[in-house]
Amino acid sequence: MEIISRFGLLIILLLFLSGATTSSSKKDTKSCYNQNSPCRFKKITCPDECPTSSTTDPKAKVCYVDCNSPICRAACKHRKPNCNAPGAGCYDPRFIGGDGVVFYFHGKSNENFSLVSDLNLQINARFTGLRPAGRSRDYTWIQALGVLFDTKTFSLEAIKMATWDDKVDHLKFSYNGKDLIIPEGHLSAWKSPENDLMVERTSNKNSVVVTLPEVAEMSVNVVPVTKEDDRIHNYQIPSDDCFAHLEVQFRFYGLSSKVEGVLGRTYQPDFKNPAKPGVAMPVVGGEDKYRTTSLVSADCSSCVFSPAGVVDQKDSLVMEYGMLDCTGGATSGNGIVCRK
Repeated sequence: MEIISRFGLLIILLLFLSGATTSSSKKDTKSCYNQNSPCRFKKITCPDECPTSSTTDPKAKVCYVDCNSPICRAACKHRKPNCNAPGAGCYDPRFIGGDGVVFYFHGKSNENFSLVSDLNLQINARFTGLRPAGRSRDYTWIQALGVLFDTKTFSLEAIKMATWDDKVDHLKFSYNGKDLIIPEGHLSAWKSPENDLMVERTSNKNSVVVTLPEVAEMSVNVVPVTKEDDRIHNYQIPSDDCFAHLEVQFRFYGLSSKVEGVLGRTYQPDFKNPAKPGVAMPVVGGEDKYRTTSLVSADCSSCVFSPAGVVDQKDSLVMEYGMLDCTGGATSGNGIVCRK
């Protein structure tokens, strides 16, 4: 009887170990390879909530690791932009800075402005918009993004359409000045020849994640100005243009303390945001400082990007900022205290 009992316990133990191994084998293991990363070469297992870094469900969270964080722990994130979190630029451009402060930057329709300008990275935005009679400024939205890194360029834009159709892809891409075709379909992806740029669709149409490994990540959605938005804000949208535009959210890795740009400057360690607290729509200026002559140029008066730009380790921020989850309590920010 004792032998049977021991045999039964052995079977249960083996089944438990088998189940644990199977569960663990379904989880991705992430690693960091940047020589400045405190997590370099460490094997980090994804959590149960998001066991993989890719998923066939567009609404599911995926696993990622902040390679600049000394915690060296995997966390979960959504792949589509969160317009209410740091690093976001949505709506009639409303930004949330790296400091967590909400501000508006209106710019001007059909002009380009630097969102981020660092030694090794430049991200510009082209604005689209209109100015109804009697208005003192344009209503504007982000229509396109231009990215400069090393000596290369990449752009993505929302295609102008009279009416919005969910069944149509409204994204257009280019790489080094040439049109780039990325087939429709969730998880359809393209990589540059040097593997220093990746574009992956996060839904069948109109949503992508753009990744520059260990430099930056951009989540992008294309959306129209809806009739409800038009009614609420009195944009006076014409019948021949739905003003398709981009919702974006950025994650940056190791920005330098010299970073500039409409959004980039909010990641400076000692930046004091000029946005007035308590104001419903705190608008900040800077059009003259951040205007560029094209979507893929770095010639604004405050731009610091250089094609040969290298971020010195001493000049690099310690942590990754952007896309922090400030909604889930003290454990959501990877050791950072989120402030309003």
